Amino acid sequence: MDFSLTDEQQAIRDTVRVFMAKEVMPLEQEALRRERRGLPGLERAELRALQLKAKEFGFWGLSTPERHGGMDLPAVTQSLIWTETGRSHVPFRFGGDADNILYHGTEQQQAEYLLPTIAGDRLSCFAITEPSAGSDAANIRMTARRDGDDWILRGEKVFITGGNEADFAIVVAVTDPDLGARGGSTAFLVDREMGWRSEYIDTMGEGGPAALVFDDVRVPGRNVLGEIGQGFTLGMQWIGKGRYAIPSQGIGIAERALGMAVEYANTRETFGRTIGSNQAVQWMIADSEVELEAARALVLRAAWTVDQGIDPRHASAQAKLFGAAMVNRVVDRVMQIHGGIGYTRELPIEKWYRQVRLFRIFEGTDEMLRLIISRDLLRGHTKIGGHLG
Repeated sequence: MDFSLTDEQQAIRDTVRVFMAKEVMPLEQEALRRERRGLPGLERAELRALQLKAKEFGFWGLSTPERHGGMDLPAVTQSLIWTETGRSHVPFRFGGDADNILYHGTEQQQAEYLLPTIAGDRLSCFAITEPSAGSDAANIRMTARRDGDDWILRGEKVFITGGNEADFAIVVAVTDPDLGARGGSTAFLVDREMGWRSEYIDTMGEGGPAALVFDDVRVPGRNVLGEIGQGFTLGMQWIGKGRYAIPSQGIGIAERALGMAVEYANTRETFGRTIGSNQAVQWMIADSEVELEAARALVLRAAWTVDQGIDPRHASAQAKLFGAAMVNRVVDRVMQIHGGIGYTRELPIEKWYRQVRLFRIFEGTDEMLRLIISRDLLRGHTKIGGHLG
């Protein structure tokens, strides 16, 4: 069993690390100052400029097919990149990507929505969550009824990432109440100018999500994404990708935070000696390192299953469950080691503390992931030990 990176993977990771150190990390102090004033850490134009600089490094469309100008990188390589971007608290992401389910669009839809999103000229959001349908996504109530060749959408979506900035939304609504979400829901491409509105939701973190309100919004029949009745299936496909992307980022956050704790423990003195000489601090550092490496193994294994064409759902659920809990525990310990200064907004620790708490909620709560993992075993869909069992 070989745990080393290929030459290509190492070269890509190291290039991303150089880019982050040269172009992104120097912006960290300014980003913190802005966020203390209630402003975005990175303006849209600044993000766009950074993405274009990254394109000069050769990084554009990590998962985008080569026919659309992307890199079409394997999942393991993408995971390594997300870990590197997670090491900085500046809200940076590489450009050139689009929602994975947009590739189900017709040629006309791809020209109107997919390609402009890849180019960065349009911003999208994905809307399935509702006030009464969070973890239970199959319980969506938003309706879409036929009116001639059009559909009329009515209802509300909540906690939609990017919903305040998006100019179009991928919306899943019930088109056949008798069948419900599974078989009776459909995905639609809905431009903001068609009539929906967004309302900011204030949360613990920066850049809050949105509530999207659809009050009899008329959508042309040509804007159905995929097949009628396929909405829930597409929604689960969209969510599935995040279940190894999120803990990949969490690994980067934990690495950076733990590094700060080690440096602080070696320099901060109390009672005539460094706090790193205290066993209580040593054990927090040791536990964090062990959990970090365990999470790394689970996350890379989940990405590996994607690359091997193995059903990734069980491995991804394990990776997200453990990885999200890991980064929460590590950041909590790092704050404890830093004491009062860690609780201030002068350092990114308190920001991470708020940010990573969301990791245990969105795109699969801890409880839902435990349900998935246990159900797979109890019903015989997988076996203990996975492909090695």
